[in-house]
Amino acid sequence: MFKMFKLDPARKLAQQYQALLQQAMEAQRSGDIKRYSELTEAAEKIGVELENLERK
Repeated sequence: MFKMFKLDPARKLAQQYQALLQQAMEAQRSGDIKRYSELTEAAEKIGVELENLERK
């Protein structure tokens, strides 16, 4: 019954991943390539964590 109140860590990571990719795209479009690279790297790290959670 209380399982519905638990937060799904994979869902939270997926939301963070999508948000970082969105921010990276906006940085790239504005010409801030350094910020784009930083955000993309952070998104890739979260993507790896997400893949590890999905394998379990």
